[in-house]
Amino acid sequence: MSDVLAENLSGKSVMGADGTELGMLYNITMNLKTGALNDLLVSPNEEFSASDSAFQQDEQGRLHVPVSRVQAVKDYIVIDR
Repeated sequence: MSDVLAENLSGKSVMGADGTELGMLYNITMNLKTGALNDLLVSPNEEFSASDSAFQQDEQGRLHVPVSRVQAVKDYIVIDR
């Protein structure tokens, strides 16, 4: 995958490879010592049942999607569900 600037990710929709729209990108977590990206924090859509997903949720209900699951970044951030 080519490099993408973080500012270009702000406000992007997150979609599963199966076409399910999961929600909007809220933030990205990273390891401050190594600079490695950890998770995408996704605010789920109301239509998406976050409790049925395999992703962990935080106290605010945001999904923690491992960066390793990202398949593509274009108009949407496409992830492997």
